Amino acid sequence: MFGIVLFYLIVLFVFRWVPIPSSAFIYHQNALHKAQPNVYSAANYEWIDWKDIPSDVVLAVITAEDQRFPTHWGVDLIEMRNAILNRKGKSSIRGASTITQQVAKNLFLWNGRSYIRKGMEVFISLSLELVWSKKRILEVYLNVAQFAPVTFGVKAASKKIYGKLPMELSKEESAMLAAVLPTPAKSTALDPSPTLQKRHAWILEHMEKLGGVTYLNRL
Repeated sequence: MFGIVLFYLIVLFVFRWVPIPSSAFIYHQNALHKAQPNVYSAANYEWIDWKDIPSDVVLAVITAEDQRFPTHWGVDLIEMRNAILNRKGKSSIRGASTITQQVAKNLFLWNGRSYIRKGMEVFISLSLELVWSKKRILEVYLNVAQFAPVTFGVKAASKKIYGKLPMELSKEESAMLAAVLPTPAKSTALDPSPTLQKRHAWILEHMEKLGGVTYLNRL
């Protein structure tokens, strides 16, 4: 067990600076493609450095997914409490998982619901917060999150959906990329459903309420 933990910590320290070559979800997609190339497509994935990710994209994703990201340590207890209270009531426009938890899941874990998986997710999230900076966690998230069918990372998504590099995205396009994150395999950014349009408008509104890109000075 000690050897596994030590190896894991070494991996975290290495990838504190080195571009992430893949993730558990990307690997799974490529494994499906290799096994059944006529059925499954290979993952569309391109790494992009932090300096090349526009502030509007970063702000839109934080607004949509985790507004307390600058201040929590990987787990947002307030959102967890709200999610439990809302479980039998109206659905919330935001989920309880933090960006750090989503990085933990995308990089190392799998889809599904179990106490074991959730416990591993919390442990990995706390260790990510200890070893990586907030900007690094965001950089990795924006590279491994799924934004469209078999499309991972904001660079691949920007090129596939809008035919442009991330730095060329408008604020509205940045917000739409953030809007599809909960259901990237089902949502269509170029032909958004009424629900997706509502989420898009909500993100744009709350980007301003957070103070615009100056909010990112808190990272």
